[in-house]
Amino acid sequence: MELSFSKKNLLKAELNSQPTNKIYLSSPHMSEEGYELNYVKEAFHTNWLSPLGPNVDEFEKAVALKIGTKSATALSSGTASIHMALKAAGVEKGDIVFCPSLTFSATANPIIYQNAIPVFIDSDMETWNMCPLALEEAFRKYPNVKAVLVVHLYGLSANLDRIMEICDKYKVSLIEDAAESLGTLYKGKHTGTFGDFGIFSFNGNKIITTSGGGMLVSNNEERITKVKFWSTQSKDPARFYQHSELGFNYRMSNVVAGIGRGQLKVLDQRVQQKKYIFGYYTRELAGLDGIEFMPINEWNEPNYWLSCITLNGKVKPLDLIEALEKENIEARHVWKPMHLQPFYKNYDYVGNNVSERLFKKGICLPSDTKMTDKDLGRVVDTIKRLWRK
Repeated sequence: MELSFSKKNLLKAELNSQPTNKIYLSSPHMSEEGYELNYVKEAFHTNWLSPLGPNVDEFEKAVALKIGTKSATALSSGTASIHMALKAAGVEKGDIVFCPSLTFSATANPIIYQNAIPVFIDSDMETWNMCPLALEEAFRKYPNVKAVLVVHLYGLSANLDRIMEICDKYKVSLIEDAAESLGTLYKGKHTGTFGDFGIFSFNGNKIITTSGGGMLVSNNEERITKVKFWSTQSKDPARFYQHSELGFNYRMSNVVAGIGRGQLKVLDQRVQQKKYIFGYYTRELAGLDGIEFMPINEWNEPNYWLSCITLNGKVKPLDLIEALEKENIEARHVWKPMHLQPFYKNYDYVGNNVSERLFKKGICLPSDTKMTDKDLGRVVDTIKRLWRK
């Protein structure tokens, strides 16, 4: 049924009242110099459009050089990279893997792919990441653990010294999920390079993107070579297609690797932009009652992937998210812990519900590197109006 004239005008007025440009949480940001397009054009001009190729090789070398690791392999996603890291660490059916509860499901799901058993570990307030005390408690409860999977949430590094000390004590492999922390330094060294394996994500919302993709890095070159074999369908070196092991179709395309090569050139610039955004928020919002910012420790140089806060006053996270939505501004809750997810509810959890409290009180503010000061002002003004109500 056609709308009446008055209803049409009302709808038009409502649409016109909305801000025209949406402010995103974190969206892709191609370089102003056009680095990415040049590499993609090269892939088209040379007809390297399939998985593997010069862009893949050079992207792997560039990432390894940038972060200071011996070897890297470009894969189809960060999730695939975690899966291959677990397999490379020898995780098999029935093995126990310790995993932070406060993370995205992509961290935990590959444990299930390997038919292993996740045990979820609580966070601490000092880092928002895996709590060393809870990790120690979990080892006392489960001494026969195959691997520890640690996350550097929102670009904040975990307490790596303490966690590595515990893993060394129990002689357990450490895998770093650095999907959100490319460019983050822990005591001057890149996250993702401390454990036996490190993984990065180049999903569209990450600090640099290939539209979709990931990278597995390690100083164990033999294991990376094996992962490259597994991730290209485990094709034996024969004249015909022969497969002696289970394979996976996980290798990165030469086209998207070209985007990654270009994006890597502006990584440091993106980190500085993210840092500026966080500084803007801390300066403008620090005086509002009940707001606390994510912890920045003296030993941690984050990439500030997302600027996150917790609310401890009258304004609740959903109030703020909905107020921003009305202004066409995207914000989100902090990750819902894995031990609270319906799929994982029957798996064990060790801790004191710090992760649950962070979820209930936490918000990720818009942290898009394309934001102008005008955009940031719009976000801050919306938040301040909510406090004045």
